[in-house]
Amino acid sequence: MDAAAPHVVDSLADTPAADLADRLLAWYDRHRRRMPWRAESGETADPYRVWLSEVMLQQTTVVTVGPYFRRFVARWPTVHDLAAAPSEAVMSAWAGLGYYARARNLHACAKAVAVDHGGVFPDTEDGLRMLPGVGAYTAAAIAAIAFERPATVVDGNVERVMARLFAVEEPMPAAKPLLRELAATLTPGRRPGDYAQAVMDLGATVCTPRKPACLSCPWSASCRGRIAGIAEELPRKSAKGDRPSRRGTAFVVLNRKDELLLRLRPARGMLGGMHEVPATPWDSKTGWRADPDDHAPLEGVVWIALPGMVRHGFTHYDLELEVLAARLRDRPAVPGGEWWPLDRLDDAALPTLMAKVVRHALGHLG
Repeated sequence: MDAAAPHVVDSLADTPAADLADRLLAWYDRHRRRMPWRAESGETADPYRVWLSEVMLQQTTVVTVGPYFRRFVARWPTVHDLAAAPSEAVMSAWAGLGYYARARNLHACAKAVAVDHGGVFPDTEDGLRMLPGVGAYTAAAIAAIAFERPATVVDGNVERVMARLFAVEEPMPAAKPLLRELAATLTPGRRPGDYAQAVMDLGATVCTPRKPACLSCPWSASCRGRIAGIAEELPRKSAKGDRPSRRGTAFVVLNRKDELLLRLRPARGMLGGMHEVPATPWDSKTGWRADPDDHAPLEGVVWIALPGMVRHGFTHYDLELEVLAARLRDRPAVPGGEWWPLDRLDDAALPTLMAKVVRHALGHLG
């Protein structure tokens, strides 16, 4: 353990880890959140549903994931069903959840489980980590929740809870290894799946980023951060630099049949395998931008520059797109292009950014 860890752990020496776990589990039995992927008390968790939900929940809120999860399990109720699905259908069903590499890995993982494991998920962290797209957090979550392995599950909620419980003042992200070690000291051998879900629920509903409800917390009496009066300040964060930005131009082309010109992005890279309206590269060079004429999907077209910009934030940068639009009388063939009826756009694998572009254009074109 980090050299700073022993005195932090000693500060809770008067509260055994087993007692903290028991208190949290008792709280969870009364306050557990009901979710479509979560087994009811006394039920056995379904590894497929646990895995699917954990992949969807990465970088995405519970509220957002709920409808997507229900649609996925209604359409593909087993891992065999998902493995047999066309990749285009999976990407389309995922559209709007973001971080689209997850969808590609999800499909690859389903195929691996169906083909290499006979449809049965490995029941250990090591075995799960061998699957496509399954990292340390996801493997621990599945092992604990689906198979009752005493695995330590650490997400952003858990990091916040541990930083406050142990009064860890080292700023993030440098504190991550220490917070994981501290979380591991509390992981019980009894009901590890419920404990993993309980500590995540605690962070999501009680030990919230702002105005934590300390009076409702089962660990309040032992919380070093609360006792020191610094709970809401934790975890501390390192200063961030200026967020970079990029710009580009998107081309919205409609024909007289109310069809929209789309194309597929390359399978790898940002928004890989998703549909897009044709666009220039997204440029980050100050004072220079890609010439729209060099990247327009059609020649000899009169483009209308629409007012305003479409703005979208990615993990590492912000993007601004100007939108050029055109209405055509005919339906020309465009290399790599597909004409999609506007009333069927829900079937396209259209990411949130491109849905914004289309809404922006239709709002001005009528």
